[in-house]
Amino acid sequence: MKLLCAIFFLLLLCSVAKAEGMGRQVVPQAATPAAPSSSARSLFVLRCAGCHGMDGSGSKLGLVPDMRRLGNFLRLEGGREFLIQVPGVMGSGLDDAQVAAVSNWLLATVAKDSVPAEHKPYTAEEITRLRAKPLVDVAAARQALVAQGQALGITID
Repeated sequence: MKLLCAIFFLLLLCSVAKAEGMGRQVVPQAATPAAPSSSARSLFVLRCAGCHGMDGSGSKLGLVPDMRRLGNFLRLEGGREFLIQVPGVMGSGLDDAQVAAVSNWLLATVAKDSVPAEHKPYTAEEITRLRAKPLVDVAAARQALVAQGQALGITID
């Protein structure tokens, strides 16, 4: 009986979908809007803001780091490298040029007040080199940077 009811339900669902035009392939038209922008900001919104927030503030509850003071990492030995080697960047799905663009955009906008004056923007080549050396222990690397920052009076959130 249950099987008969399930088959009836599927047939009913298919007939409703067919009557409403569901399940048809959409044929691209010349007036179809262009694909979303691939600007650094757009990539941030699509790949990072879901966890870090549109303003980069992160979430203490979710243990998502605040990106508004990323520039403080640039003041520490190994901090520049760490920003690229964290799992969120390594597994972002962005290519090296896109990672460089998003990182540079973040540092120039969201984190601009924390960036040292001598900072040089990331390049795609640098990202390629850094991604080839993933961190073995992210927590230990971060804790070492926090300790280094404390010794220098630099706050790492």
